[in-house]
Amino acid sequence: MKRSAFTMLELIFVIVVMGIIGKFGVEFLAQAYKTFIQAKINNELHANSANALQFIAKRLEYRIPPSAIKRISGAAGFVGVTEVVANPNAYNVLEWISYDSDGFRGTNAPLWSGIVDLDPSVTTLNAITSVATNTTDVDDLIKILSNNTKTIANAAIIFNAENSHPNSFGWSGGDVLNDQSQAMHPINAASATSFSSSLGGINFNGMKIYNRYMLAWSAYAIVHNGTDLILYYNYQPWAGQNYLNGTPELLMQNVDTFRIKTNPSGGIFSIMVCARSNLIAGEDHSICKEKVIF
Repeated sequence: MKRSAFTMLELIFVIVVMGIIGKFGVEFLAQAYKTFIQAKINNELHANSANALQFIAKRLEYRIPPSAIKRISGAAGFVGVTEVVANPNAYNVLEWISYDSDGFRGTNAPLWSGIVDLDPSVTTLNAITSVATNTTDVDDLIKILSNNTKTIANAAIIFNAENSHPNSFGWSGGDVLNDQSQAMHPINAASATSFSSSLGGINFNGMKIYNRYMLAWSAYAIVHNGTDLILYYNYQPWAGQNYLNGTPELLMQNVDTFRIKTNPSGGIFSIMVCARSNLIAGEDHSICKEKVIF
């Protein structure tokens, strides 16, 4: 009976071919895997940076423009967000005061109307009447949004803030506004449709009252601590608080750079976020995105 078998030459040839396939095949698979990881990292960095910028930009839509400032964490002082400074890259904190957009939208109708009745018989030194406003609902909403730590007594109203200086919003920290002469006017509910001053013994005497106003109950801060972006909210600078008194929320991790770039013309500025990843040993990947804020 005749049996077939591989010759030694055939075996050697097969071994050589398998060795070649093994060598280059493993390298090909390793390179393909590395390429996949790099693409995954880039996609995640792009997505995370874009999401963070979009979140910040949406929050800034409701800002009171003159209230927006920048500062260096741990250092005293601040400047307006569009002011030109000598060392712009050192500023790692962006802060602003937003009007209460949730309350203004309401559910079926705005919770505060934004309109003041200027009839002297209803708007007086002691009370500002705001037609179609429901201060009880405003109070309830603030309690919900602040996790039951704030009420309408922590809120303030703002009239015609276009030409206000950042100093008039209470950003100095520890300096509680002690009169009603600044941009922020601390208030409480006087009735279902009117506001009173929340400053003890201080009324609205000498204050310019316009027929339109905005209501605010919180300031906001974006802080770059060197590695992460943190959002702070639920604090009132007009009551002497700073962002460390607020509620922190992690916005984005592994942030290399956070820049507030000034364009003095028209109050426009931009923010830049650079995210990084060192998922691949020995390699650092970084993606930067920028968004203009109007």
